[in-house]
Amino acid sequence: MELHELGLVPLARALAVREVSPEEVVRHFLARVGALCDLGAFVEVTQAAALERARALNPDGRGAAPLWGVPGADKDLVARAGVPTRYGSRAFIDFVPETSDPLALALDSAGSISLGKTNTPEFGLTGYTESEIAPPARNPWRPETGAGGSSGGAAVAVATGQLPAAAASDGGGSIRIPAATVGVVGIKPSRGRLPIANGLDSPGGLSVAGPIARSVEDAAHLLDALAASGPPRHATTAQGSGPFAEHARRDPDIRMRVGATLVTPWDGWTDTTLDPRALAAYELAARALATAGHDVDEAAWEPAGYPEMFTTIWKASAARVPVADDRLDEAVGSFTAWMVRQGRALSAETVIGGYQAATAFERATIEAFSAYDAVLTPALAMEPQPIGWASRGTEPMENFARQCSYAPHTSFVNVAGLPAITVPVTSEPGERPWSVQLVGRPGGESAIIALAAQLERARGTLPLPPV
Repeated sequence: MELHELGLVPLARALAVREVSPEEVVRHFLARVGALCDLGAFVEVTQAAALERARALNPDGRGAAPLWGVPGADKDLVARAGVPTRYGSRAFIDFVPETSDPLALALDSAGSISLGKTNTPEFGLTGYTESEIAPPARNPWRPETGAGGSSGGAAVAVATGQLPAAAASDGGGSIRIPAATVGVVGIKPSRGRLPIANGLDSPGGLSVAGPIARSVEDAAHLLDALAASGPPRHATTAQGSGPFAEHARRDPDIRMRVGATLVTPWDGWTDTTLDPRALAAYELAARALATAGHDVDEAAWEPAGYPEMFTTIWKASAARVPVADDRLDEAVGSFTAWMVRQGRALSAETVIGGYQAATAFERATIEAFSAYDAVLTPALAMEPQPIGWASRGTEPMENFARQCSYAPHTSFVNVAGLPAITVPVTSEPGERPWSVQLVGRPGGESAIIALAAQLERARGTLPLPPV
């Protein structure tokens, strides 16, 4: 078995017991990145810096630092000192930060070695990864289709063995959408769960960091590494603490109550019709959880007023893009320019009303789901679409509506601040797997990780992309 086939946990173990050195590992993965560059996973490869860090890595961290010697990367929304950080935008084409963001520093402290920057759309604003400064991230199952977004580059890198796992970010599904699109695992933690990149300092508390990996255990191990850099930052996340990887290694200790719903908050605003294969994966997961001994019931949930509220706060978040009005047309893409102008045109009354509505939605959703340890939904409503499907030849609102119809089950989790995991559960031979989503209670990562791992064991081994 080659190094890129091991997965995060086995690779970390091999490094800890000196079966392989950090430099050997880094060289192997750099070669893999170079061989698969046509898929657009990376927008910057820092080969010299990665090899230098591999040689200089403190041996005292071996076996102690959870990611010691493990290759990683930074999404191109995360600043790393001395490395071009372009945010997927022409506006920052020459920007090289002098300081690193807390997420990059946390990965360094855990022993990871960055190989560069993974592809993201401009400022992470869309659910597809078609950057303004680089080729699009391509789905390795069918390269003419997209990889989802906004963490599309990270998901492609993980699915194709260019990275064993990747830290990413999720403000409306940006971890879970691409993970489900390419058939790997993605975790969005609770708001406040992590000591860094936890949503508490982002507009509406939407965007949080989290892992993408090829197995639930690997994703949970990376989540543990991110959580280990400090205590949870919100009272509701104190329950159900890690180590999360332990919950992935065994069946749940208790019989859990699982709510199942096909309802989305976008119903009636855009087309949320499920592909029959998405429905089949959802029904298979429900049966598998029931067979495992859990109580699976239909969750009664009637969200109201969501499209207007989410559209308002999404536009408002775009107003903060650091590009002046008179430079928008030359410096950013047309969709970004439209979003920024729309956001800056909103009145204070409208913005405050949007955030008040989001708070009310959060409370109502938590109450509606309070009887359940987890809520099961489809991950995506549609199969991966051709590159340009949402962006080319469409008006901005049609673009936005298409993004919502592709993944109508993800963004509400960010508004509610809840944890969620997407996990592939079924596929036809040689075809991309279809995934489901499990949404937990505030601070309930342990339960959804345990259930997702149980689904993973029940389904058996799924194929990797044919690359």
